[in-house]
Amino acid sequence: MKAEIHPDYVDATITCGCGTSWQTRATKPDIRIEICSTCHPFFTGEQRIVDTAGRVERFRRRYGIVEDEN
Repeated sequence: MKAEIHPDYVDATITCGCGTSWQTRATKPDIRIEICSTCHPFFTGEQRIVDTAGRVERFRRRYGIVEDEN
């Protein structure tokens, strides 16, 4: 490795938008992220559909799709 070209590797705090935070090491001391494994729908099993201007509902009406009531 060449000397003087690599960034410093420091203790870092990762903070998610949901409030979860943890300690690790990185090149920046504070890192803020929008989504983590605690709040991501893939890991939590929750499926959320963000409906923009009724597009999802219009699609369901057009193709006769009935949503499960679970």
